[in-house]
Amino acid sequence: MTLATWNLENLFLPGEQDGPKTQAEFDAKQDSLAATIERLKPDLLGVQEVGNPDALHDLVGRLDGTWHTEVSAHPDGRRIRVGFLSRHPLTVTADVTAFPSQFTPLQTADTGAPLNAMGRGGLAVALEPVPGRTLHAAVCHLKSKLLTYPGNRHSPKNESERARYAAYALWRRGAEATTMRALADELLGGDGRTRDVIVMGDLNDTPLAATTQILYGPPGSQIGTGGFDRPDKGDAARLWNLGLKIPVEHRVSRVFEGQGELIDHLLVSHQLLQRLEEVFIGADGPLPSINAQPVERQGAAGSDHAPVAAHLTF
Repeated sequence: MTLATWNLENLFLPGEQDGPKTQAEFDAKQDSLAATIERLKPDLLGVQEVGNPDALHDLVGRLDGTWHTEVSAHPDGRRIRVGFLSRHPLTVTADVTAFPSQFTPLQTADTGAPLNAMGRGGLAVALEPVPGRTLHAAVCHLKSKLLTYPGNRHSPKNESERARYAAYALWRRGAEATTMRALADELLGGDGRTRDVIVMGDLNDTPLAATTQILYGPPGSQIGTGGFDRPDKGDAARLWNLGLKIPVEHRVSRVFEGQGELIDHLLVSHQLLQRLEEVFIGADGPLPSINAQPVERQGAAGSDHAPVAAHLTF
């Protein structure tokens, strides 16, 4: 079975804000995305930046075979949301936004009301890859490191403003990671050694970032560490980042100002970790290098992210 995550980059219909300006641009983007999906042949694909569900349905219509789709009912202010494409029927088990009740609302800008919910919903589904065996999967898209300032500016007035908005984004991404970790606890059901659970998505930071590590649960046994092959009681609650199995030189799912980084992740329970055959970056060529002005790629074909995929036995 192949599981994958992919940020589709502004999947809108032609003429919509942030979408392609023309039908030709839209078709080029869709055909490029479809070609990559057909090449990877995922059984379950978590997707991000679905701006219009009709655009996702158009994409699925360009794929061979029968597909099942679900999207979150909670898009952000740009109308982008997460979702799933699957070769197996899906049952939605959660579509979360609210931060844990212990959190007080977070300041996310110099002015305005604080937030107590994720900007984009985190969606969880259940499916049966084989009869009688349930896979629990969740997909999310955490707060971006690309900062937006008042007036929809992408450049700060001064360095003090840059620092403040970087802190706001970090606080928000941390709260969103904590919300998804709480969802992961529910999916693990008390023991990931006996449940197939995967949490995937664009976490907007690297494997060693503090916000990413919130999702891991108990520390000490991630891939590549000394405790990796030593069973302990934390295995029941832990999620492992499969991207750490990818050779360092290939751990790139996005290129920002010429620097490659792995910000798209597949995190699995102990039960699934035992079934891993291979994990890899699914790009079929060099990724474009983006900058802090995302509007410059409006109408571009394909995506500025690479899929991250894994083969597992079931």
